[in-house]
Amino acid sequence: MSHELFLILHDIRSAHNVGAMFRTADGAGVGRIFVSGYTQVPAEEGKRWMTDAEKSLAKTALGAEHAVPWERVSDIHELVGRLRSEGISIVALETGESSIDYRSFVPAERAAIFVGNETEGVDPDILRSCDAVISLPMRGVKRSLNVSVATGIALFSLMSTMEGRGTT
Repeated sequence: MSHELFLILHDIRSAHNVGAMFRTADGAGVGRIFVSGYTQVPAEEGKRWMTDAEKSLAKTALGAEHAVPWERVSDIHELVGRLRSEGISIVALETGESSIDYRSFVPAERAAIFVGNETEGVDPDILRSCDAVISLPMRGVKRSLNVSVATGIALFSLMSTMEGRGTT
């Protein structure tokens, strides 16, 4: 079986961040993005008039919103259960005492990175339902990076680890 990497974006407030994560997901080879909560979704293809948020997302995604399959989900807990039933491991990207360094994490053959709100992070109920929680070690004053930057680092690292296992 070959590896598969997915991305879950839940309650991301900035359309710029969403667009950047679409673009990064395309570059990293993500198979599908799941969008939930109040996370901005891409504009319908061919839409004549876009909202400011849709324009912002499109500007940073640079077309990747049309290249990476995505799905809007209304119930995040149902999605986590569905993915898990399909054999997909759920990995939260979150700072915290129980998180492990992303560099030492070995993902399953099929994994989904769960990314939460820029300021509040991943909801504790969702964290408890994840198979693993990974984080990026911070050495400065700030406790975290921009969500799109952190997501990019995690996506490329996990994909590299998956490819290094020879499961491509």
